[in-house]
Amino acid sequence: MNTTMTNVTDLYPTRGATEVTTPRQDPVVWGSPDTPGPFDAAGLQSFERDGFLAVEQLITEDEVAVYRRELDRLVGDSAIRADERSIVEPTSQEIRSVFEVHRISEVFAGLVRDERVVGRARQILGSDVYVHQSRINVKPGFGASGFYWHSDFETWHAEDGLPNMRTVSVSIALTENYDTNGGLMIMPGSHRTFLGCAGATPKDNYKKSLQMQDAGTPSDEALTALAGQYGIKLFTGRAGSATWFDCNCMHGSGDNITPFPRSNVFIVFNSVENAAVDPFSAPVRRPEFIGARDFTPVR
Repeated sequence: MNTTMTNVTDLYPTRGATEVTTPRQDPVVWGSPDTPGPFDAAGLQSFERDGFLAVEQLITEDEVAVYRRELDRLVGDSAIRADERSIVEPTSQEIRSVFEVHRISEVFAGLVRDERVVGRARQILGSDVYVHQSRINVKPGFGASGFYWHSDFETWHAEDGLPNMRTVSVSIALTENYDTNGGLMIMPGSHRTFLGCAGATPKDNYKKSLQMQDAGTPSDEALTALAGQYGIKLFTGRAGSATWFDCNCMHGSGDNITPFPRSNVFIVFNSVENAAVDPFSAPVRRPEFIGARDFTPVR
């Protein structure tokens, strides 16, 4: 299934001359609170309030071992390293991320189809879903770089053409997440305010932004205001834990200068009713391995 060329109102202007804020125009939880699924009603209410929800054990220790072995296999594969879907650290030249892992690996494809995973996405988004993006993130010890503060939706709207905030991500830990090894940080409640960033999108911006965020980066003043209003939550947890978070949460992660690696699998589900159109604030759309144009529902 391919993208449809259509005129869609831009509810969230960004990448203009100045930074602007827009109140959220969309629901946070699109599904009914009493829809059966892995989340209970209290969990969905918590997600609606904070924009995220941590699950202490999404997958078992034995399953973690399977996914860790598959991650190691992919990272160690010279053909994968040479593939454009692999992103390499600019300093160490080690693999940082491998995109579209649900297409590269049947092991990770199975995880995407797991009802504990896709079932939660359907509950939140209130519809069938497809994978907008998937990747494994590898953050070895002793210097793996972090990722600066950003809203994923700002990029997905500007550069991929997602019209509405009807997208949810899950980060599943494949190693222990300590409070010191570059874990995920989110500003609770920030999903209710869209921050439109200043500055035009360069051509082929994705080639740089996947290593270090530039276009779509909030100002220090805006981040200070958001952090003052919402605070910052740092996520820790054992391997097998997971964090679900809304596409518009302001989030980031620090460098990992500890000896302890931090690796995770990251899956982005989008509603089939929110299929991508032309980018709202970019000259061309990003490659399909970063922003999918196949809207086939996960089954």
